[in-house]
Amino acid sequence: MKFDWKGVFPAVTTKFTDNEELDFVAFDINIDAQLEAGVDGIILGGSLGEASVLTSDEKFALLKHTLEYVDGKVPVILNIAEQSTRSAIDIAKKAFEYGASGLMLLPPMRYSSDEDETIAYLTAIAESTPLPIMIYNNPVDYKTEITLDMFERLKAYPTIQAIKESTRNIINTTRLINRFGDRYKIFTGVDPIATESLIMGAHGWVAGLVDAFPKETVAIYRLVKAGRIAEAIAIHRWFLPVLELDIHAKLVQYIKLAEVATGIGTENVRAPRLPLKGAEREKVLNIINAALAVRPQLPEGSWGRLEEKVKQIN
Repeated sequence: MKFDWKGVFPAVTTKFTDNEELDFVAFDINIDAQLEAGVDGIILGGSLGEASVLTSDEKFALLKHTLEYVDGKVPVILNIAEQSTRSAIDIAKKAFEYGASGLMLLPPMRYSSDEDETIAYLTAIAESTPLPIMIYNNPVDYKTEITLDMFERLKAYPTIQAIKESTRNIINTTRLINRFGDRYKIFTGVDPIATESLIMGAHGWVAGLVDAFPKETVAIYRLVKAGRIAEAIAIHRWFLPVLELDIHAKLVQYIKLAEVATGIGTENVRAPRLPLKGAEREKVLNIINAALAVRPQLPEGSWGRLEEKVKQIN
């Protein structure tokens, strides 16, 4: 599936039953909400998707199911977060065979690779597949940074097309644009600074709280790209306390709790994660409920899949 690297791409959560099995019924409810809101792609098996506790068979069951359920409405991207180059290549090849639209790719897991090792890993995967790739640059959580000089080396590989910019340094969006122009499509990957990143030229948003608030997330993106900055900022200011749940170690539990509050998810996680309890749970619920109590009316045409709405704001 040919597509443009732009727009809102939810990093969707993986839904589980009470017995920790994949829950496709709950999963589909959330996907329906994302599509209704007008998202531009779906990302499976990311950090929010609890990739570290999914088996390979489960990842491909999710991919197969999502491809069939979405039925070409938006691209479906599979995240690769592996410890070995060989296993990452195997997943890339299999993702292509299943019909994935593209890949999101992290540096090697667990081992903090140096510059040459990181480049060798990323390029080996890029050379193994025709699928377009988004490089996920998140040194805060995963300890390996992909620098501008490293992206200079990577630009020789045509399948490497986009960057999920999650360094949490807002300046990097401008640095990447200044150095590479349109060579890479830049996606902001940190919810609390996403609006600022979009205003500074990011092409898209790999979003987390979109899983619970899809319409508001799409509205911010579309309003920024339409030049309606004041309207986007107003939604962002309301949204910020909730968006900050995305940068906590328990972001999976926090965002799943928000999904429950908005009626499009479940709270079930897979061990070693445990559901929230006690004071921590109440604190997160208070943040979510405070936002829901004053949920804003969204501007006309700022969300939705209707073609005429998209034309209005582009």
